[in-house]
Amino acid sequence: MPHLTFSTPDLTTFCHLDTLGLHCTGQHVTDSGTVLLCTPTTDDNWCHRCGGYGRPRDTVTRKLAHEPFGHRPTTLLIRLRRYKCEICGRVWRHDTDQAAPARAKISRTGLAWALKALVVDHATISVIAAKLAVSWHTANDA
Repeated sequence: MPHLTFSTPDLTTFCHLDTLGLHCTGQHVTDSGTVLLCTPTTDDNWCHRCGGYGRPRDTVTRKLAHEPFGHRPTTLLIRLRRYKCEICGRVWRHDTDQAAPARAKISRTGLAWALKALVVDHATISVIAAKLAVSWHTANDA
């Protein structure tokens, strides 16, 4: 293949974050694992109660286990904005249901990887939990 065309490296596409509605803004790689810093790609600054505009209040983070790349567990650290409605005073944070259901510890892509490892590769829950860097109970419940 002498005439290849290369593009700029993009962790968002490589790590399947675009399917989760996330954009990768940074990475931290160690021997024990990889942490990807992410932000949502869409805005969620309108109040679902009254329809008013939400003013940015502060930022919180949500941590999700993600499908491992190579031999390291991958963790998503999602930086989410919190908003306060100017009309009714309701406070909410950015919706991340596309990435993972509420209170979930594993991303949707990580869950698909775990199910494939369980069914196709016949991996045990212990091995899956270790590769995702979550507890056995979290992997089993997912």
